[in-house]
Amino acid sequence: MRLFLDAHVSGRAIARALRERGHDVRADEERALDGWDDERLLRLATREQRVMVTFNVRDFPRIAGEWIAAGEHHAGCLIIVGIDHGEFGAILRVIDAALTAHPDQESWRDLAGWGTRGMADPR
Repeated sequence: MRLFLDAHVSGRAIARALRERGHDVRADEERALDGWDDERLLRLATREQRVMVTFNVRDFPRIAGEWIAAGEHHAGCLIIVGIDHGEFGAILRVIDAALTAHPDQESWRDLAGWGTRGMADPR
């Protein structure tokens, strides 16, 4: 899967683990992307056909909704909520669960999905 990790998700450990799982990962920690606003980052992710993975519950659902209302498409957003930024194992389990539920790139088109702690429960 082609993924774009937003700044708060793009810890090296998360990106590395996802790459080891075979995903094509780009992260907002790249110096060239410093200062880019959220809409510009979503446009980049969309242009590169990458699912945006973010903790930014304030902006990305709104932006994705505005785009859909305007007839504009995006490559998908996974919005992680209720998990601390340092809980690497839980974050990876949420991403894995979301990608299992929607295993092909096209199934993410225009989808703004929630990644919750319940998805990270290893039971």
